[in-house]
Amino acid sequence: MVKRDKMIKGELKNKVDSIWDTMWTGGITSPVTVLEQITYLMFMKLLDDNQLKAEASANALGVTLTKKVFGDGICVISENPRVETEYKNLRWNVFHNFEPSAMFSNVQNYVFPFIKQIGEGKDTAFSKYMKDTVFLIPTAKVLAKVVDGIDAMDMNNKDIMGDVYEYLLGKIASAGENGQFRTPRHIISMMVNLMKPTLKDRILDPAMGSAGFLLEASNYVSEHYPKELMKKENAEHYKTKMFSGFDTDQSMLRIGAMNMMLHGVENPNIKYQDSLSGDNTERGSYSLIMANPPFTGSVFQEEISKDILGLTKTKKTELLFMALFTKMLEVGGRCASIVPDGVLFGSSAAHRAIRKELVENQKLVAVISMPAGVFRPYAGVSTAVVVFTKTNAGGTDKVWFYDMKADGFSLDDKRTAVTENDIPDIVARFSNLEAETERERTEQSFFVDKQDIVNNDYNLSINKYKEVVYVPVEYPSTAEIMADLHTLEMEITKGLAELEEML
Repeated sequence: MVKRDKMIKGELKNKVDSIWDTMWTGGITSPVTVLEQITYLMFMKLLDDNQLKAEASANALGVTLTKKVFGDGICVISENPRVETEYKNLRWNVFHNFEPSAMFSNVQNYVFPFIKQIGEGKDTAFSKYMKDTVFLIPTAKVLAKVVDGIDAMDMNNKDIMGDVYEYLLGKIASAGENGQFRTPRHIISMMVNLMKPTLKDRILDPAMGSAGFLLEASNYVSEHYPKELMKKENAEHYKTKMFSGFDTDQSMLRIGAMNMMLHGVENPNIKYQDSLSGDNTERGSYSLIMANPPFTGSVFQEEISKDILGLTKTKKTELLFMALFTKMLEVGGRCASIVPDGVLFGSSAAHRAIRKELVENQKLVAVISMPAGVFRPYAGVSTAVVVFTKTNAGGTDKVWFYDMKADGFSLDDKRTAVTENDIPDIVARFSNLEAETERERTEQSFFVDKQDIVNNDYNLSINKYKEVVYVPVEYPSTAEIMADLHTLEMEITKGLAELEEML
């Protein structure tokens, strides 16, 4: 079942705006600082919310919760100097009831230092990206208002931190500047449901942002393999080696690490790295890549890994990332990536080289065209999801195309929910491609033989292959139209005469 995206709007939007205004009025004038401080406080609440749910479940089952973030009794914050407090004072459901001055002192001196040291002593992504964070809420009054604002939010959304982060990025006009904007969650969910990750996978997003793909993949695995996850070796793989993500934005890495920890992935391979550069030496390491790499911008050619340039000599990031995927996947590994439409039909040598690589040297499985508007209000570019399997030996015999017309939301800047939604149909049909072989090119999905694609210079635009049925329309003859006009004129004249008699 593909979950529908809940974009931040209405009441939640107003609450986030109010928190933003409170911090701004309180003297935090850096938009990035506002964004980060809100994120830390939301993380504090979500940590406690998660444990409250776990405690309730344990109590219902009559068992003792052994593994928890907030222990019992005294918590030592630091040894030198000795700083300690009761664990209960670190929990949101307790300290949010404190008087403003006591709350401020408690959060500043105990709670914030505590969340920074979670996983201390372990070389985890979380400890790595949290160690340099600073608590910058200026006054008790500002903190109390922000805490009240977060309390008023519905935090049951699986990725509310990502939603709020996306919205705040938009407020500071950072989203989309470098082709970086968060992928709508329902599109991520669709792609995860297409790829159906398992506990055997090693999953990568080399342009991870706030880790949306990794988060949705972890949710999918935990929902579909709950019994298997109870085995020690599977649980260890899930928490450590299964998920990897790279980015060059420290804030994104931090929120990604926090997001994954909140969902039980304690030590994912999340790291600061330019995936396209020569510093990225990982090759043939992953069984599944899901990504939405930057659409715009370019990179210094001298910094790009030489084996990537061997496939496509370009500075365009969308092409370079497609080449990178073929290098980082293991043989037999699968990829689902969002690409701008230009990748599908661009006429440059670099565009053609990437398409030829996918068709001739790998196994191109599917091209799902999405309507312009899916990424609004950040961008109006038309996009597609490209799915392929790495073989390094070809294997493409036919490619499945789908023409998505609706994704469950209006295709304008408002993106309000609508009933039209092709996503369930896409997932169902992709899961049973054998049943698609007889479909005609006049339908919404169909197969195209490899040779047809080769003959069209490896063009992967669905419009190149879709057939439109023109239904002939018969119009009345000129004589019939003139006769109708004369009849109408007579009726008007008669009506006017009757009106004059009445007057």
